[in-house]
Amino acid sequence: MENGQRVDRRTIHTELERARTEFHALLDTASEAELGQPTDGTRWTNEQLLFHMLFGYILMLPLLALMRVFGRLPRWAGRGFARLLNAGTRPFDVVNYLGPLGGARVFGPRRMGATFDRVIVCLHRRLDAESEIGFALGMHYPARWDPFFHEFMTVADLYRYPTQHFAFHRRQLTLTAGD
Repeated sequence: MENGQRVDRRTIHTELERARTEFHALLDTASEAELGQPTDGTRWTNEQLLFHMLFGYILMLPLLALMRVFGRLPRWAGRGFARLLNAGTRPFDVVNYLGPLGGARVFGPRRMGATFDRVIVCLHRRLDAESEIGFALGMHYPARWDPFFHEFMTVADLYRYPTQHFAFHRRQLTLTAGD
């Protein structure tokens, strides 16, 4: 919500639905062999990267909760928290890598699709319930953790994050389906 402009909820809803449709197309058309193939530019398989893409949306719920807390505290508190998290980038990177290894195994393609649906429905509801003032709430973020995290982000910025993350990683998949 920059320069006092209203947030275009319809655009965010459309982005969420486009990601959901694309995620299902990828899952529904990929063979088991393709899911096990390496990706382009990561150490994950296609299935593991798909889980990582899903996880970007799952993370929205705790990220929004954190935003509600730190967005109401003095900026120095959020800045200190972001610095602390940035200092832990190496351990974060390890967990960020290992998570999809186990997550893809536990969930599998069918459960990933169902989970994606549930998370998107929840995000649609949260988006519709958000007040214009709520969209302006912001906090400092650990910008070293993700290229789509910025030093300071608002709730409006946060709603755009998972789809940016999704699109970036979509280009790294080596699936022939969905192209």
